[in-house]
Amino acid sequence: QVQLVESGGGLVQPGGSLRLSCAASGLTFSSYSMSWYRQAPGKERELVATITTAGGSTNYADSVKGRFTISRDNAANTVYLQMNSQKPADTAVYYCRAERLTYPCIECRPVRTDYWGQGTQVTVSS
Repeated sequence: QVQLVESGGGLVQPGGSLRLSCAASGLTFSSYSMSWYRQAPGKERELVATITTAGGSTNYADSVKGRFTISRDNAANTVYLQMNSQKPADTAVYYCRAERLTYPCIECRPVRTDYWGQGTQVTVSS
């Protein structure tokens, strides 16, 4: 059974920092790209950051570039999100996602497999 368990959320003051962790089990972690999403009350879930399987490439939402850093430790089956210089607009439930594309045959369309964690609340407030 695949499980993604986020931790590290909480209350932080504006300008502060938090580090989220997402521990994965039940899957070949190094075969999955990993992402962090967030969803604020009344808003759609949005992509925050993505990291490729070996960690060689990352992408960020414009709203967090220069402040957030995604990283992964494949030996520990864990992905992290370091959040610095936090703003009230960063308040949301943060989710991690594991995603993999496989190709059943050469001319087949890719099959997407993904899993989500249960989320962890981050509140930025004074």
